[in-house]
Amino acid sequence: MMDPAAMFQYERKVKTVEELCKLIGPRPRARKVIMCHGVFDIVHPGHVRHLIYAKSKGDVLVVSVTADEHIAKGNVRPYVPETLRAINLAAFEMVDYVIIDRDPTPLANLRQIQPDYYAKGYEYVAGSLHPKTQEELRVLESYGGEVLFTPGDIVYSSSRLIDQSPPDIASDKLLVLMKGEGLTFDDLRDAAVKLSGIRVHVVGDTIVDSYTQCSMIGGVAKTPTMSVRFESKQDFTGGAAVVAKHLRAAGGDVVFSTVLGDDALKDQVLEDLAAHGIRCLPIVDPTRPTTSKNAIVVAGYRLLKIDTLDNRSVSEKVLRQLTLQVSGTAADAVVYSDFRHGIFDRHTIPDLVAAIPRNAFRAADSQVASRWGNILEFKGFDLITPNEREARFALGDQDSVVRPLGVELFTRARCKTLMLKLGDRGMITFRDRPPADARSFFSLDSFVERAVDPVGAGDALLAYATLAMVATGNEVVAAILGSVAAGIECEVDGNVPVTQADVLDKIRRMERCVRYS
Repeated sequence: MMDPAAMFQYERKVKTVEELCKLIGPRPRARKVIMCHGVFDIVHPGHVRHLIYAKSKGDVLVVSVTADEHIAKGNVRPYVPETLRAINLAAFEMVDYVIIDRDPTPLANLRQIQPDYYAKGYEYVAGSLHPKTQEELRVLESYGGEVLFTPGDIVYSSSRLIDQSPPDIASDKLLVLMKGEGLTFDDLRDAAVKLSGIRVHVVGDTIVDSYTQCSMIGGVAKTPTMSVRFESKQDFTGGAAVVAKHLRAAGGDVVFSTVLGDDALKDQVLEDLAAHGIRCLPIVDPTRPTTSKNAIVVAGYRLLKIDTLDNRSVSEKVLRQLTLQVSGTAADAVVYSDFRHGIFDRHTIPDLVAAIPRNAFRAADSQVASRWGNILEFKGFDLITPNEREARFALGDQDSVVRPLGVELFTRARCKTLMLKLGDRGMITFRDRPPADARSFFSLDSFVERAVDPVGAGDALLAYATLAMVATGNEVVAAILGSVAAGIECEVDGNVPVTQADVLDKIRRMERCVRYS
């Protein structure tokens, strides 16, 4: 078993610029200082050779790493967060000190630190000097410093190495994040238990997801028609109802407002929700069916999906009933789960948002699938949890890399917390802190151990993150518990509610993994 604190013993070498200047003193110095600067997302043999050469030319080697907020070279970069990158470099014997550069270029730190030498890779001197290198050279020359170029004939690319085979550093990133926030695994367990009893009002479209299992017979000779034989059919209460079921399984006291048709599926939905301990306030609209989506499945392949639905907006009468339910139900949190099947649209959302009780925590998720929701219609919420596709749709942005995309969505949504879901790449959380704060955003890798079915992962994340925010007010705790719940959901077939016991067991396994036990 390894003590997780062991990896942080090298953090003593990580300094602020002010601390470093006191340690090395002003020029002229008896001990020559040489400085390197870069991203160092994945430390590869080229980096090691560069650092060894730099150390051979000076007495004190200072390595400067670019802060996370200034890296937009590739999608979901940096792969390794800044604190972990700094610790990785500090663990090398040849490195004396590491600093994290909060500026987009190293120019300000070069002026303040005034290293005797500044080491650059040989690729920066091939042909004419890059304009940025020329700027650095002018700063060095202004006080008498020198630029040295590392000899070599092989260029390694961190981005290319990551793209070819991304290393599994989920546990390391989690440890660094938790340490930075002063959190332990006991804190996560305590938070999971505190979710019980929180009052949550969920509003959204109910969808009955059906899977009709068939076997292949063949084709019809005269027409290109596929012929299958019915074997069995399974119905699952889905859509916003699943969010309600996740919240209840986590220990929440859940009320669910939805619109159903006057049909047999309505009775099935109400029986299922009652069996899960959810108090449902159904509005029965005889002019529309209960939304259902039936997938025809043969040998594991979905051949066809048959949807029975009515996507027109709910009537003014139904809208008034919904707003009265929202304003008249005491709740610690209100969750709007938007699947765009009639309850939420540009016409209804302003009234539904205005009806939320004043002190209730406000969370929303808006789907972009067969229907087009827009998460920006839920401005000023405490928590929104779109995925990358939904974020790009809301902003009309197909090109930006993920982090700047998230910053723009966070700014325009005017929300307090944005959890941007990235599928098997995990998620990035943005929170309401000053931009200069080193942890105004943070990333978590996926906690899936063995992916089976990703359906419903976002619903589980929304449920657990909402409860955790109400219980603790801590975005990191909420993001971790939400990611844990999403990971559990991906490891089972079908949209099965994630229980508090499931989450506690997953946290236990994660801690064992971190401790190598």
